[in-house]
Amino acid sequence: MKIGFVSLGCPKNLVDSEVMMGQLASRGHELTSHPDQADVLVVNTCSFIDPAKRESIDTILEMAEYKKIGRARKLIVAGCLVERYRGDIRKEMPEVDAIIGTNDLESIVELCEGGEAPSGAPAPYLYHDLTPRVLATPRHYAYVKIAEGCDHPCAFCVIPRYRGRFRSRRLESVIAEATRLFRQGVREINLIGQDTTCYGEDLGLADGLARLLERLAGIETGRENWVRFLYAYPNKITGRLLDTVAAHAALVKYLDMPLQHASARVLRRMKRGGSGGIFLKLLERVRRTIPGVAVRTSFIVGFPGETDADFRELCDFVEAARFDNLGVFLYSDEDASASYALDGKVDGRTAQNRKRRLMAIQRRIARARNRAMVGSEVSVLVEGPSPETPLLWQARMPSQAPDIDGVALINDYEGSEPRSGEIRRLRIAEAHDYDVVGALLPPAEPAPQFAGPGLIGIQPLAAAPGPAV
Repeated sequence: MKIGFVSLGCPKNLVDSEVMMGQLASRGHELTSHPDQADVLVVNTCSFIDPAKRESIDTILEMAEYKKIGRARKLIVAGCLVERYRGDIRKEMPEVDAIIGTNDLESIVELCEGGEAPSGAPAPYLYHDLTPRVLATPRHYAYVKIAEGCDHPCAFCVIPRYRGRFRSRRLESVIAEATRLFRQGVREINLIGQDTTCYGEDLGLADGLARLLERLAGIETGRENWVRFLYAYPNKITGRLLDTVAAHAALVKYLDMPLQHASARVLRRMKRGGSGGIFLKLLERVRRTIPGVAVRTSFIVGFPGETDADFRELCDFVEAARFDNLGVFLYSDEDASASYALDGKVDGRTAQNRKRRLMAIQRRIARARNRAMVGSEVSVLVEGPSPETPLLWQARMPSQAPDIDGVALINDYEGSEPRSGEIRRLRIAEAHDYDVVGALLPPAEPAPQFAGPGLIGIQPLAAAPGPAV
């Protein structure tokens, strides 16, 4: 049977799709990137914010058309949209033949083969190192989910309600999976979870993330590899964590730390805590401990009660903080979130204007940072030919995470032609707002080799990128 997947939303959703594809591949089913050739279509949805919800609904309806014009006989909807609107999907979308929640992933095979999903409430799910998985990313990098769920009370977020309480994978399970991925040719592992800095707390593991990173940095493969972690909670950044990142070459000097705002008043309403002053002191400690670290953050504008003065405070903070990468989200007034009941709603036009103004500030900061790099040499992970033009190759510096940050473009090279998965030095010659351009220096390592059944880089039918820089 041929199965086609559409994976929407964040990397955490993508890993869920990879787990479902792995279950199907291990049972002998064929995965296809052509929806018109699929016998069964699966849409793994996101509903974190309203635009993601609309995209999920539109994609479901688009895939439903292949039941009319293609060979597909079944459409299955999975993911967060199911958790939020299970009854509505069943009632209002007759095109959908079956649904799978975030804790029902292992029922995908039975549903595709014509069976029924198990009845009753499923137990909280989290995959492990023996779970079959098919990578949907390019072969040279992968996401590894180290935890699921969340215990933070952020007023704007619905994840705890639909993903459940925070739960960590066993440390040895993560190490086993990462070791296998590195030995099969993956060069970069990105650790993900709703909050990676809480890793191990539920297992009684003190400084769990630091201990995990130290073990990952010690995996021997005979070549350079990268390990980064995403989505750090600011008040969980410990001295040991920073010291660990600073001490190991394999740990990318990169910190993704969503701060959400800088106004103490807005942060209190968000149930986050902190302030711009507190965050500036934290950034000073981070940069002092990890020389050359790249810091990424994200903010929400238009949160209920955000005044012009609050927004000016945020702008002043961004000017002072000088982030390497920054994403801005418009507040989404989700009826399932605690913030839905707050007064002081900000109109859409004002929120959009604030987003544009904040990104204009960051654009100037990013451009200045990139211009300061012209003439320097940096390590890059070669991705492949640029999707924009066949005249360029695309790579990423350690300061650039997949999908969400800028890229390094290669317009010339010395020695052998670039190969996807190589880590080489790049001499930067040009700087743009978010990207740099340069010449690749001769390789210092053998050409990359990829191996391993199942890890074959099957692309889903569609995959929504992360937030733009």
